[in-house]
Amino acid sequence: MGFVSKYVALEGGDGSGKSTVAEALRAHLVEKGESVVVVREPGGTPLGEVVRGLLLDSEHLDDWAEVFLFAAQRAELAREVVSPALSAGSWVISDRSYYSSIAYQGRARGLGESRIREINEIGLAGVQPDHVFVLDVDPAAALARQDDPDRIGSEGVEFQASVRDAYLELGESDDKVIVLDASADVSTLVGQIMEHVG
Repeated sequence: MGFVSKYVALEGGDGSGKSTVAEALRAHLVEKGESVVVVREPGGTPLGEVVRGLLLDSEHLDDWAEVFLFAAQRAELAREVVSPALSAGSWVISDRSYYSSIAYQGRARGLGESRIREINEIGLAGVQPDHVFVLDVDPAAALARQDDPDRIGSEGVEFQASVRDAYLELGESDDKVIVLDASADVSTLVGQIMEHVG
């Protein structure tokens, strides 16, 4: 198995359980003797954590400023953390990836999915997940799981439904994207993921 095939991204709407599944997948791989690096977007580098605060805690942010802030922290994470980890033979599990921007900014904000993909792919310079697993959940149920939603998580059910539609369509049009039923228990989801990547 080549290095790139060890790069797994978890996607889905706010409250879909990505962080929980990422931790369970990490534990499963470590138990098998694998080296694993877990990253999150936005975040994962000093720059990324500062940008995370701007993106998630600001009261208001221009839509295109949001796009480029996400893309900037993502490019930094790819170069500083993800690429070195893959080169060292580690697995990388990412809580979100540029597919989030395709769904949230491209579709839900109406900025154009192909434009958002192009902007992000320039910055990533080929450092992209080989497998993208979407944890699909009803938006209303997902929002109910959030104790303290951030700026984007507070957008409401209609916005989150648009995000979900984008992910489901990506699951049909993009070979990397696999949609999983997030209502399954965590061990089942980890098993399903490993069937694809192992």
